[in-house]
Amino acid sequence: MLAFLLSALLSLGLQQAPAPAPGSTNANYVVVAQDVLTVTVFNEPQLSGRFRIENDGQFNYPFLGRIQAGGATVSEIAAVVKLKLADGYVRNPQVTVDVEQFRSQNVFVMGEVRAPGRYTLTGSVTLVEALAQAGSTAPTAGTEILILRRTRPVTGSAGSPTLPEDADADVQKVNLRDLQAGALSANVTIRDGDTIFVPRAERFYVTGHIRSPGAYVFEPSLTVLQAISLAGGLTDRGSNRGLRIIRNQKEFDAKLTDIVQPGDTIVVRQRRL
Repeated sequence: MLAFLLSALLSLGLQQAPAPAPGSTNANYVVVAQDVLTVTVFNEPQLSGRFRIENDGQFNYPFLGRIQAGGATVSEIAAVVKLKLADGYVRNPQVTVDVEQFRSQNVFVMGEVRAPGRYTLTGSVTLVEALAQAGSTAPTAGTEILILRRTRPVTGSAGSPTLPEDADADVQKVNLRDLQAGALSANVTIRDGDTIFVPRAERFYVTGHIRSPGAYVFEPSLTVLQAISLAGGLTDRGSNRGLRIIRNQKEFDAKLTDIVQPGDTIVVRQRRL
């Protein structure tokens, strides 16, 4: 069921994701400045309340003073508050933290998507949700998605996406097939300022006595036999002997077990009568 939901989000561009488990609504959300947190300590009303994250990423908390929250997840903040309160203030404190008000986040979705651009989102945003905002991946998309995050702020770059060639960018790669299959590890959390870049698929070609000659999306470790199957298989006159590959303007013999490379052209010859 989960795999079906994720696939539907990607293919239809819906803006809803599977509901998280009760009590963990924003547990993995990474807090940023100007978010407003609600901290609740069971049976301790004087230690419970609303706290706005200041521009330095910290907030003032009773008795404990300044607590660093920016860059940490909601669950990590709850753990820090619990640990500090247990150190001489409250015996076995029961602490919950949630986000009452989210600061808007700017995310860029670029490359092979139906509606590339800059999107303003709120709350805990996942990769599936961000792609859905951009209308999902296009048919020309490759099998890998890049999530680009700057390692340091650059003057004047706040309104521009991060590109794969930028030297100061951390790059996280996500397999699109895993995402479509519903793998939770692939549906990563997106942060403010991130760029999601969907590269164009590399292609190979199959021609000759084949049922559906043409261009096909390249995938790593694809064999000549698998490539021929993608192209519909041999015609009645086609032969799996005498196969040829044209690669970098050079032509050579090919076996069914050979690995296809991007840009290859597989030539299927006519069988001998």
